[in-house]
Amino acid sequence: MNGSAAHLLAVEDDPVLGAFVRDRLGAAGLHVTWCRDGNEGLALALREPFDLVLLDVLLPGMNGLEVLTRLRQRNRTPVLLMSALGAEQDRIEGFRGGADDYLPKPFSLDELQVRVEAILRRVALERGLPPRDAAAAQLCFEEQRQDVRYRGQPAGLTPCEFRLLETLQRHAEDVLSKPFLYQHVLQRGYARHDRSLDMHVSQIRRKLKVIGYLGHELRTVWGRGYVFSASGD
Repeated sequence: MNGSAAHLLAVEDDPVLGAFVRDRLGAAGLHVTWCRDGNEGLALALREPFDLVLLDVLLPGMNGLEVLTRLRQRNRTPVLLMSALGAEQDRIEGFRGGADDYLPKPFSLDELQVRVEAILRRVALERGLPPRDAAAAQLCFEEQRQDVRYRGQPAGLTPCEFRLLETLQRHAEDVLSKPFLYQHVLQRGYARHDRSLDMHVSQIRRKLKVIGYLGHELRTVWGRGYVFSASGD
């Protein structure tokens, strides 16, 4: 762990849940590598220096408990087990195998994020590093509330403003044209004299400024569109 974003490995074979986990934690400022097979997950975990492994138990190729056992023979990367097997004996087996936490399915993405942040804080303290709290230091996108939060403070975005900012964030550093944004966010065609998009952009800038978020800027690229880019770039 260093000053850059924490790097997580998610080993989850469910395509919907895996995508949700990747996108939610990615929106919270964490870098997530996602794979769907136990053998591939073990190979990645042994090859790359991840800060945390999110590990499903029921996996194709090699089940999560076996992945955990083999991983613990080589390193102490923190592991959070995720499983629909919620029986006490299953949890005990996971902890005895070296898991740092156990999250039974189904779980909320809010709870997952909180547990991830708690493990990262603990590991940072054990290593004598400043704690990295993704929710506190990064702009957190809250899909259910249709809003963003920075250092615990909500921006108060409208649903349309949230969709616009979320689209720009998913394509961070890429310039998105006005016709593209009208079609994918406002869900109507672009008209040259329609100022709706500009008004939404102005409101987003104002609301991010109010909550003190300076990590990225929503910039106008004249003649091309808008880009959500890191401040100083």
